[in-house]
Amino acid sequence: MKKVIVTGGAGFIGSHTCVELVAAGMEPVIVDDFRNSDERVLQGLAKIIGRVPKLHRIDCTDEKALDQVLKVEAPDGVIHFAADKAVGESVRDPLKYYGNNIGSLVAVLRSMAKHGVKDIVFSSSCTVYGDSDQLPVTESTPPAGAASPYGYTKVVCERMLRETSASDLALRAVLLRYFNPIGAHPSATIGELPIGTPNNLVPFITQAAAGLRERLTVFGNDYDTPDGSCLRDYIHVVDLAKAHVRALGWMGDQKAPLCETFNLGTGNGNSVLEVVRLFEEVNGVKVPHVIGPRRAGDVEAMYADTKKSASLLGWRTELSLADSLRDAWRWQLALAKGQK
Repeated sequence: MKKVIVTGGAGFIGSHTCVELVAAGMEPVIVDDFRNSDERVLQGLAKIIGRVPKLHRIDCTDEKALDQVLKVEAPDGVIHFAADKAVGESVRDPLKYYGNNIGSLVAVLRSMAKHGVKDIVFSSSCTVYGDSDQLPVTESTPPAGAASPYGYTKVVCERMLRETSASDLALRAVLLRYFNPIGAHPSATIGELPIGTPNNLVPFITQAAAGLRERLTVFGNDYDTPDGSCLRDYIHVVDLAKAHVRALGWMGDQKAPLCETFNLGTGNGNSVLEVVRLFEEVNGVKVPHVIGPRRAGDVEAMYADTKKSASLLGWRTELSLADSLRDAWRWQLALAKGQK
């Protein structure tokens, strides 16, 4: 059985990827310090896969701790999710993002080199494209300059992986550029668990609809889009998780050195206001919302060209935006039920 270290494996995307790794006959080993996650996810994982995955509670910038994990576990590869990820917060506190996001990848790559682990899947982001005037963006779209410190950390990490694979001829790296992950596992046992005020759209929608927030603020309605709100490519987290399994399988068939990049999205752009309206329609609830000023670091429109992922990885999304919003609401209801 292939063993995979999953840094940030207790997080939103990491936990769903652990489920898909088990479904594919692999063994995930979670490395997480729970700074951006909640321990309830472990109970949810146990309900889905029948056990709590092996867990190491460490900070991924702690190279000595990582060394011990890789020595003990002797994994076949690493999926590196662990990072801070809020655009707005990165604008307010850039040093936090440079220290954690870049520092953790440095530590992971050094530790991998010490212990002969040669395969890594890296959690990147469409933010590397910046405010591109070419839509949909392909993997070869010239970057327009990351619009936030968060985005810039992904640019730096991608470059680090390209240069490391050029110097280490045994290293195989796959860089997955996510668009906007939303939704939850259809069992409603795991999903997004933001700590404090949500930084992402859909958790704020579900909390506003549930009465936990007074209202949602839509940041800007004067963009050059059909309804004035930002356009994004929203992908169901289960589809996204499955892409990591595909990436591991594909990478295992390639010769080293390797550093390949893939977009992970639906290929469709939906506006913030469209998402709000569809959420209300599919779930039969109202989302109180107001229009606010534009938010620093936001780009106007971003959606993916996914032809490369389809042709090389054999991966395509299977779940719709309506599925994502329905699963997100069911997860919110499950959370409310569990707290009573």
